Amino acid sequence: MQQQQALSDHVARGELPGAVAAIARGDDLEVAIAGTRALRGGGAMTRDTIFRISSMTKPIVAAAALALVGDGTLPLDAPVERWLPELASRRVLRSPDGPLDDTAPARRAITVRDLLTYTAGFGMSWSAWTTPTPVVTAAEQRALGAFGPPHPQAPPPPDVWLRRFAELPLMVQPGERWQYHTSGELLGVVLARAATRPLDDVLRERILEPLGMRDTGFHVPAASLPRFATSYQVSPAGSLELYDDVGGDWAAPPAFPSGGGGLVSTLDDLLAFARMLVAGGRHAGTRVLPAALVADMTRDQLAPAQKLDGSLAPGFFAAHGWGYGVCVHTARDDAGWPAGTYGWDGGLGTSWRTDPATGTIAVLLTQAMAYPDTWPVYRQFWASAAPAPA
Repeated sequence: MQQQQALSDHVARGELPGAVAAIARGDDLEVAIAGTRALRGGGAMTRDTIFRISSMTKPIVAAAALALVGDGTLPLDAPVERWLPELASRRVLRSPDGPLDDTAPARRAITVRDLLTYTAGFGMSWSAWTTPTPVVTAAEQRALGAFGPPHPQAPPPPDVWLRRFAELPLMVQPGERWQYHTSGELLGVVLARAATRPLDDVLRERILEPLGMRDTGFHVPAASLPRFATSYQVSPAGSLELYDDVGGDWAAPPAFPSGGGGLVSTLDDLLAFARMLVAGGRHAGTRVLPAALVADMTRDQLAPAQKLDGSLAPGFFAAHGWGYGVCVHTARDDAGWPAGTYGWDGGLGTSWRTDPATGTIAVLLTQAMAYPDTWPVYRQFWASAAPAPA
């Protein structure tokens, strides 16, 4: 009941319209539901409310990639130009903030492993977010969706998206540095081409159907829209402003299924995914992923030299690393979650963590975009959900 009261209190104070949360400790499951799906007229939140999970898409797409790695379709150290010839003979900026024509040849090809570890040589950074560089401006002009919150109806189809991306130089050499987001988009394109099927089909066949994740996908079907939460952003003054309505960007299939941030999902779908990882890749007696690849996915894959402070937010790598498409804690955080914890946040108001040592899984789903480290509902939830120290 602790979580239920806490969520109800946040809703009562007007911090968010509603939320759904769960904490699983072994066979014990605590579910809390509070508020409504919209500020006005959205109906009550329910356990099967559908949320935009934005960057929590990344680990699900990475898991699908590992399914293809496991069956030999997608070797980890294969150059991605095998499937993406547009990315052959890459050029690299001599300085990440330099002019687009000041480049050098890439020292090697981008590999599948680079995409999974987000070291492909292109992506978001804190400085680029606050002070756009020439390559950031060029990416935004091409509607690549590489920077900023997701708008799934904006980017072009995958072949066009990739052709436009290939017009740009990389920011840094492949394998040199962790950079956020764009590797997830490229990984989605690689999966579709390697499997010779659209990305949503690959996800459904390899991850979603085996786990019974029936409400997870790149759009919300018309019959499910009544369960879809309206999305808000939090203004600097703390008020909630509309970001995306029920009939907005996710009400129709996108031209570009975003492997970095395009999925919607529900509490129980995400719990099924998290439990599969805790079980070493098994679900209901069926192997979904090889156990060794799950272990690699959920441990830090980055060398110290690849962790540039400010790559995502100042101080991020003081207590974090990156596995395959998922954040891994390298030290106990302020909320009490220990080293070895893994999971990730979605910038539109969702979050998930797992402590594999105790099997503790926690998921928080809201529909209000805010910085997780400053938002009261996040801070309180993660502190109360943290596993007890061993």
